[in-house]
Amino acid sequence: MALRRSYRSVLFVPADRTDRVLSAPSRGADAIVADLEDAVAPDTKAGARTSLSELLVTGRVEGRALVRVNAAGTPYIADDVAALAPAFGSLEALVLPMSSPDGVAELHRLLDEHGAPDDLAIVAIAETAAGILDAREIAAASPRVTQMLFGPADLSAELGVTVTAGGAELSHARAHLVLASAAAGLLPPVDGPYLNVDDAAGLVRSVRVARTLGFGGKAAIHPAQLGAIHAEFAADEATLDWAREVVAAAEAAAACGSGVARLADGTFVDEPITRRARALLAGAGS
Repeated sequence: MALRRSYRSVLFVPADRTDRVLSAPSRGADAIVADLEDAVAPDTKAGARTSLSELLVTGRVEGRALVRVNAAGTPYIADDVAALAPAFGSLEALVLPMSSPDGVAELHRLLDEHGAPDDLAIVAIAETAAGILDAREIAAASPRVTQMLFGPADLSAELGVTVTAGGAELSHARAHLVLASAAAGLLPPVDGPYLNVDDAAGLVRSVRVARTLGFGGKAAIHPAQLGAIHAEFAADEATLDWAREVVAAAEAAAACGSGVARLADGTFVDEPITRRARALLAGAGS
């Protein structure tokens, strides 16, 4: 089974830009995604996948590396996986666009055929109406699926809506993906990128909306977006103080044989609240 590693931020870079693939890890993202799909033209995909694999094998790409392959059912995905096979040991996950249950099963089969290690994960992008509604089935299509990523661009085009920073037009789809991920036992999903790199205020609003809905992180298309993403997904000190109080109260209650604790303000907390508090402290390294 693939290892469960969450992403607060992922930075997408074109797979055929060796300079960007090499420099991206130093920009501060939790992980980079070398993109063999939209960022690479059809007539240059063969060269891009070969050069990317060779680069990964050298070990010069530092940090947590993922690759977005082409969608299942395209003439490219089998060649993507075959070319990347020598570099599997340098990769944490493959990112699958236009995900469907059958598409995930196809990628899983290709990975097995090429001897991929069990801990090579699949991050499935839900970016169609069917993909959103089938999220639980997508998660169940392979034990390699550890997390999902929301794709606002393709989904908004399919629905005929305009993406805004506030995100009301896609809030139902986002909320559905968060619920489906939790129901399937996956990590909280990663929100898709905010596409206007010059709109700093809009980016902050977009990240806050995603975090409020229960997303665990957000994708970026430019390094300048990472600071706002990290700041908004970091727990503030007041929240951490609350989490410390909850854990301390729970431990004191447990020592007395009780499963319910009471905070100084009179609030009662039980095991689910304590788990949430522990997760907040673990995420903050406290």
